[in-house]
Amino acid sequence: MSEKILLIDDEEDFLSLMSERMEARNMQVSTSSSAKDGLAKATQGNYDAVILDLMMPEMNGIEVLKILKEKNPDVEVILLTGHATIKQGIEAMKLGALDLLEKPANIDALTEKIHAAQAKKMLIVEKKNEEMIKKIMATKGW
Repeated sequence: MSEKILLIDDEEDFLSLMSERMEARNMQVSTSSSAKDGLAKATQGNYDAVILDLMMPEMNGIEVLKILKEKNPDVEVILLTGHATIKQGIEAMKLGALDLLEKPANIDALTEKIHAAQAKKMLIVEKKNEEMIKKIMATKGW
């Protein structure tokens, strides 16, 4: 099963390069060059992972992460940055990011994180389905 990814970064060349490399690995990739457009796409799509730039002009990645998690706590977010600090990494993890990786991103390391995001998402979906089945069975007296 191929992973469905949303890349949000204000650098068009980076988006183009990363989407080509991810599609070559059989991933379905959508891109957005602005935080606002990326938020709209994230809420409309069912992505296995959102890959998000930390430094964007209109809204930084931490702000976008907060909004994404408020709207969908189960969304898996991987932040990318060329200027990481320990403080930002800790803040991102506290807000529920799966990871914070340095640019230029090693495609193999990023691919492993994306696989982990998809696996985590599948476990969450299975758990929710199991809870729903138990609830239905309880209401039916089974």
